[in-house]
Amino acid sequence: MGVRAASGGRAMCLDTLVGLQRGLRPVATPRRLIVPDDMTAPLGCDAVAIPARFGPLVMPRLPRVGCVYADETHWWWIVPSDSDYALEWPAPARYATGAVVPDMPSAPGLIHRPDGMVPYTPPIPLYLALCRLTGTTPAWSRPVSA
Repeated sequence: MGVRAASGGRAMCLDTLVGLQRGLRPVATPRRLIVPDDMTAPLGCDAVAIPARFGPLVMPRLPRVGCVYADETHWWWIVPSDSDYALEWPAPARYATGAVVPDMPSAPGLIHRPDGMVPYTPPIPLYLALCRLTGTTPAWSRPVSA
């Protein structure tokens, strides 16, 4: 039985109002970055996301640039699978296994496509460029503690 409001209409409980508000938000779903049809990805695909403000600073620092996708907040760089093995990507970078972009209302657009047949940006130069831009010491250069 519902509660009657003072005006004679039906009052809504907080759970109902929260549910209505959630229903108004666009549904964000994980999306996989799609490699162009005429390219092959023999090593599988992962992706590294960086804030959009770093994107134009990273491009000229790389010897080779693979497929890069972007939206208004991030640039996504396609790297071979397992490029996070033994690497701690510097914050604010995010590593996406399987090139799955989490919680996006739409997939980012392709903004750079390499001339070759593979979509990869070499992960070590990308890692070093991001370390340099973020002021992070690469993992292999840090002192070892006992």
